[in-house]
Amino acid sequence: MELFIFLLTLFFFLALGIPICLVLVICAIALMLWAGLFDPTILAITMLDGANNYPLMAIPFFVFAGEIMAAGGLSQRVVQLAQLMMGRVRGGLGYAAVIASIIFAGLMGSSVGEAAALGSLLLPMMKEVGYKPGRAGAVIASGAILGPIIPPSTNFILLGATIGGLSITKLFMIGLFPGIFIGLALMLVWFFIVRIDGYNETISFEPGQKLKIILDSTPAFLMPVLLLGGIRFGIFTPTEGGAFASVYAIVVCVLYYRELTFKQLLRVSAASARTTSVVMLIVATASAVGYFITSADIPAQMGALFHPLMDSPILLLICINIFLFLIGMVMDLTPNILIFAPVFFPMIQQAGIDPYYFGLLFILNLGIGVITPPVGTVLYVVCGVGNIKIVELVKNLVPFLLVEILMLFVLLFFPKLSIVPMNWLMGGG
Repeated sequence: MELFIFLLTLFFFLALGIPICLVLVICAIALMLWAGLFDPTILAITMLDGANNYPLMAIPFFVFAGEIMAAGGLSQRVVQLAQLMMGRVRGGLGYAAVIASIIFAGLMGSSVGEAAALGSLLLPMMKEVGYKPGRAGAVIASGAILGPIIPPSTNFILLGATIGGLSITKLFMIGLFPGIFIGLALMLVWFFIVRIDGYNETISFEPGQKLKIILDSTPAFLMPVLLLGGIRFGIFTPTEGGAFASVYAIVVCVLYYRELTFKQLLRVSAASARTTSVVMLIVATASAVGYFITSADIPAQMGALFHPLMDSPILLLICINIFLFLIGMVMDLTPNILIFAPVFFPMIQQAGIDPYYFGLLFILNLGIGVITPPVGTVLYVVCGVGNIKIVELVKNLVPFLLVEILMLFVLLFFPKLSIVPMNWLMGGG
């Protein structure tokens, strides 16, 4: 009964358009009242404890680094590098958008930030050479889901902080190769779209320009390499890696590129503080809900619901992923992680499923949700940046979305595609 009350309260108030953080507080109060107690002190303490989590300190650092790079010239140089790599191919701007998405994912770790930064840079160029606005927006939106799975992913940090015993470093490593595989799959879709739509544009650069682009983009390209290398070899923790990324971004954008003044840095700091406050408020309220979910024994109720599937891990994963896909369509990624990770992880560990493999599927599935209507946040970001109608964007997004869902199930049925690279990156052979 507690499960029914929680889901009914959640979806009813979401349908009314109430902000998610308030909906989560209402869900916590509903579970408290059902349990026969109402103590605001418990609510306040659980919210404070949820936000007071050392691994979560990495989030403001990575958000700050991402904001600096978007405002300080790194984003333009990443796009130019991607154009240099694919510019001589037909439809080169589309391929460049996917490559830039892969690189940006290693810089920002956020789907919304990635879509906003790339959309503002690439959409005007793509429209200028004759791309359909919906097509151009679709390739950028589809590439944005790489942000949650390619390290340094703030969503993996949230997952690692929510589920005790999960190594954030291992979560980072398991997302790297699948993220690149999905990027290649998106480029394959674009290959066929170029021929269907008849795009013929190419981009050429003078030899001097090529050298300048390579030299200018090297600091941007080096950042994820140094960051992942430092985390992998134990030079710093993921949280310390976030601090390193912030300092690196300041040094490059303020002192090397000289495109960001100290006054602008203060404005960037304020913007990143606002973004962080929104995330941490959701973390706090979702932690309160998580406490009452556990107290009401909802994980055990979900376990009983899925118990007949425990002997068939693949069938269990299929059913969980269908549920996650549907829930991802109506609720954003962050609250989904905080609410449903504590529900499903005990279940999959009981079924003998590798928790890092499931963590990848979990984040990828919910990441796809950010580009599915009606609540796909990335869709509205791309529509706002590119002045594209939502219906037009969704219609052109369908082939990319289908391929991403296909890749999700490929990773589900072939776990070695993610587990073997992770073990190799971690030095386990």
